[in-house]
Amino acid sequence: MERRDFLRTGVALGAGIGAAGVGGVGILTGSAHAFPKRSDGPLQLNSNENPLGLAPAARRAVIDGIADANRYPDVSRVEFIEALAALNGVRTENIVPGCGSTEVLQMAVQALATPDARLILAEPTFEDVPWYCGPLDYRLEKVPLDARFAHDLGRMQERAAAAPGRVLIYVCNPNNPTGTLTPSAEVDAWIESAPENTYFLVDEAYYEYCEDPGYWSCVKWIADRPNVIVTRSFSKIYAMAGMRLGYGIAHPETAGLLRRYIGRNNANHLALVAAVASLRDPELIGRSRQANTGGKQILCDCLDQLGLEYLPSHTNFVLHRITGDLRTYRTRMREHDIFVGRPFPPMLEYNRLSIGSLEEMERFTEVLREFRDNGWV
Repeated sequence: MERRDFLRTGVALGAGIGAAGVGGVGILTGSAHAFPKRSDGPLQLNSNENPLGLAPAARRAVIDGIADANRYPDVSRVEFIEALAALNGVRTENIVPGCGSTEVLQMAVQALATPDARLILAEPTFEDVPWYCGPLDYRLEKVPLDARFAHDLGRMQERAAAAPGRVLIYVCNPNNPTGTLTPSAEVDAWIESAPENTYFLVDEAYYEYCEDPGYWSCVKWIADRPNVIVTRSFSKIYAMAGMRLGYGIAHPETAGLLRRYIGRNNANHLALVAAVASLRDPELIGRSRQANTGGKQILCDCLDQLGLEYLPSHTNFVLHRITGDLRTYRTRMREHDIFVGRPFPPMLEYNRLSIGSLEEMERFTEVLREFRDNGWV
């Protein structure tokens, strides 16, 4: 038996064993696919990962792609970029692949750095962007979220207007860790009126999860606005967090600037072929949304029963209030073999919980109810 046939057979057998019930299974209601799940180890609800795992077509693409893993990913990279350009209605020169979308965020921070640059962002938000600016000559300015837990664009705009030089505005929308939206019309209004020295780095890692009519992508600006950069991820709805793949969409002039800071051959061949196969799966996004909705409902029903406040989420996680010390809460959860979200100052009276499978959410809510019985939440 040749290696490719052996690997394909092995994975098929593994999937068959999982479907038969050995080792545990997460099955999405209404789907023809069963996804084998590990029953051992802790319950990982701390990193906003997709519990379904790679789509079946992506798994097959990875196995077939192993035969070419000894080659540099020139061909698969081109196919990936062409597929993304078609999906987003842009040209291939607008696409910048990354080792996760976080690498594209890093490229942008580095490429736009100047001695007098300011980086303005919400607090709390995704921590990678301020971390990337650490070694550079940025003046970092954090603006608290407004009463809606949305970006306070008015205050951010005031800070930007007072800056003498280049300004980089980071907008994570939907926001991480809150899961909340900043209305797209408000973002558009600022972009439309902003001077050329103001750049917008718009993180749309959770774009595919959001179905709110008041939300849409900022990709529409990149044809005419060199000061807008949009980033997307394959880690979330495409369930490829461990394969590290994302991309940026920008005006050709800005995309060229970003590529000066790119890691050459940064996207590996197996991730690229898995991504292309995922993009060609017309049901993948629907499956992920359905699973996320079901798991979120289990969590929110429990939080409602316990009277624990939570923020309306347009993502695959929920930020909910706890009672007592966050460190103690996380430690107790870990003692129950459950990993929950890290601290996000200043909202230390809240915890971010990733949405797992239906079975995982049932297990978590059972433990949370035990915590209430013990007076811990």
